[in-house]
Amino acid sequence: MNSSYKFIVSGSGSVELKEKVHESLAGRKRIFELSTLSFEEFINFKTNQRYEDRLLEFFPIEKEKGYTLFDEYLNFGGYPRIVLEEKLSEKLKLINEIYQSYIERDISYLLKVHKTEAFSDLVRITASQIGNMVNYSELSSTLGISFKTLKEYLWYLEKTFIIQKITPYFKNIRKEITKSPILYFYDLGLRNFALGNFGNLENKSFVFQNFVFNILKEKIRETTSKICFWRTKGKSEVDFVIDSGRYVIQVEVKYQKLKKPKITKSLRSFINRYHPEKTLIVNLEMDAMIELNKTKVNFIPFYKLLMKNLLA
Repeated sequence: MNSSYKFIVSGSGSVELKEKVHESLAGRKRIFELSTLSFEEFINFKTNQRYEDRLLEFFPIEKEKGYTLFDEYLNFGGYPRIVLEEKLSEKLKLINEIYQSYIERDISYLLKVHKTEAFSDLVRITASQIGNMVNYSELSSTLGISFKTLKEYLWYLEKTFIIQKITPYFKNIRKEITKSPILYFYDLGLRNFALGNFGNLENKSFVFQNFVFNILKEKIRETTSKICFWRTKGKSEVDFVIDSGRYVIQVEVKYQKLKKPKITKSLRSFINRYHPEKTLIVNLEMDAMIELNKTKVNFIPFYKLLMKNLLA
């Protein structure tokens, strides 16, 4: 059937939409994923678009305000209605409504259950473990649910845009599939609320790591590249490895105001083994570049990552 009409079907429950559409529509549809406000969008809104397309000028010029907004974003995330609200008490009511509606209505409907305590507990546990490898056996035992049910719950968390999974970096694809993943949250505010830390974060290290991951994910969205992490039995680790298929970029995240360039043993180990195109060490302030075995090691402040073309 030929038609001059285009239909836009939207909703937060992508799984529910797919369940009700019985045709694949292969070749006749395009899927757009709209996340909560990115940090770039958040800054542009908070500065009335004064620095649009030139955010690199904002942080050096208005350093104090820049760090204040950065801290606000790490605490409250990017849900538009929450960003618009000024009062903390109202922000709390709004995020609570979003969270409870998701758990009590959306998940209850999708999973066909009315007692969602185990699912809610899973959200809290994963929120407390961002940046750490998932132990499926330990999780299923802690929650008192079967391994199969746990995998199903995690699948729904991914498909409803609450968490996102990255797998280990291996040259052997079979190992990559079987090894434990690491989970990150789409929205930092929802993650913090699940833990009772909404608006009063103390330890920001792993939240900052999640923040950087979200930026990296946006950078490679329309490419064939993927983001992994790297761990060895000898305890060497790299937070993120961007694999383009032709070359790799390693990214280390430091929630610190670094004073001088320093390459950790883990980064050296990865460079010696894989000879990455470049290495990024994302931190709070330092902007510098050194070389190690022909690999360019760039120390960059987090806000410069917004404007950086990773694959150039």
